[in-house]
Amino acid sequence: PGPAAVAPGAADAAPGRLGDGGFQECAGLALEADVREYLQGGANDEVVRRIGRVRLQPLVLKRGMLIAADGGSADTSLWDWLHGMVAGGAPVPRYDGDVEVLDPAGRRVVAHWTFVRGLPLKITGPTLNARTGEIAVEELHIAHEGLRLERTP
Repeated sequence: PGPAAVAPGAADAAPGRLGDGGFQECAGLALEADVREYLQGGANDEVVRRIGRVRLQPLVLKRGMLIAADGGSADTSLWDWLHGMVAGGAPVPRYDGDVEVLDPAGRRVVAHWTFVRGLPLKITGPTLNARTGEIAVEELHIAHEGLRLERTP
């Protein structure tokens, strides 16, 4: 599989679409169920297990950038979103979004996750070094309230 793309869209009080970007790494596409064990008196050779809450990991997108729709300079939407939250803007806008895995040619979606009610946890700007010739990349951490793997056509 090829690079991951993220596209946060509107949710709750969020104003429209936030942006599009391409990232080479994505972590946090996981759901983990909490299992609780109950011991029963006299049944020493067995344990009853019941499902508890699901734990969600933050999405961590690395080695990419959000791209301006008009092809201009870097898109500042994510930085503005986090800065507005830090500055005490209320209500904090939440965004639903998509994470897609593209084939190696970048033409076909091979996996598609949706997340709901995302909030920015951390944005790291690029490390700039003109001597290495590396491209500028950002790192983005998003907390969310739900994650679903969708069927792709």
